[in-house]
Amino acid sequence: MKGKTLVLMMIAVFMAISVNAYGWANPDLLMNPDDVEKIATKPDWVILDCRGKDAYGKEHIPGAIVLDCRKDLRDGTERISKPAQLEKILGNAGISNDKHVVVYGDAKQIVHASVGFWILEYMGHDKAHFLDGGLTEWKAAGKPVTAEPKTLPPATFKANVVSSRYAPTEEMLKIAKGETKGIQVIDARTEKEYAGKESRSLRGGRIPNTTINASHDITYDKRTGKILPEKFLAGKFYGNLDKSKRTIGLCQTGSRSTLTYLQLRLLGFKDPANYDDSWIVYGSSVYPPYPVENEQWINMEGLVKMSADIKKLKKEIEDLRKELKLPPKEGK
Repeated sequence: MKGKTLVLMMIAVFMAISVNAYGWANPDLLMNPDDVEKIATKPDWVILDCRGKDAYGKEHIPGAIVLDCRKDLRDGTERISKPAQLEKILGNAGISNDKHVVVYGDAKQIVHASVGFWILEYMGHDKAHFLDGGLTEWKAAGKPVTAEPKTLPPATFKANVVSSRYAPTEEMLKIAKGETKGIQVIDARTEKEYAGKESRSLRGGRIPNTTINASHDITYDKRTGKILPEKFLAGKFYGNLDKSKRTIGLCQTGSRSTLTYLQLRLLGFKDPANYDDSWIVYGSSVYPPYPVENEQWINMEGLVKMSADIKKLKKEIEDLRKELKLPPKEGK
């Protein structure tokens, strides 16, 4: 009997150690549907649907308000708006400094929510939370949805900007040139983008001295929208990184890398940041050209030829319409 008791005690200790070893360093940042349901009617909590008005209008979590966090909180170039502008937007939405904010998206729009999370944290809001799995997980848990809109009275939001959570291009240039050392860089783009084989800027490739490539879309379950467990993120992707060092995520527009930022926060990295300009700015710089590894320039000759072919095809279509005596194309 004593031997059995000892074995059970050892198992209990092992399980406790395992839970601690594979638990998030900052678990309060992540919420599940039951957590959100419990706070849904509390006056000091705001549930923020980050997907935008169209998706929100079809169905959303009861009591949630809406902002398209990828658009409403950023300018026309997909870069974060100025703090003064964000103060107005958040305040007009009914978000004040004393309220907890739970952001959510869904399995297809997880980045909408992570953008909202990063911007709130950049603004110094230490009461930001993320619904893991978003609306997808909420519905899977059998929770109710509604199409009834919700608004809150305007509030006052004052920024207390945490500038370290924003990595400027100047900092990335110093890293690329080797002038600044000891900073870890995570490229959250796809393998093809990272290798320079696919680009949405003038040049393809990657920033020199990037530490790892961890594509954002393999760090969460695309079916459920849930972030992979800590043991997978730490073991497969970020395990060789030093949590005490400054660590910067980047992608094409600084959107996908906000999910990287959230994961770094969950894992307990001390100085995480998002490169908001990301490759859309870095890879488009020609005068002067920023340092690039695996550099691939966009095929301008091919684009010019394609444009000429399209014009030729349009003319042939118009000639054919005239020959067949068809009415002019609408809009001409």
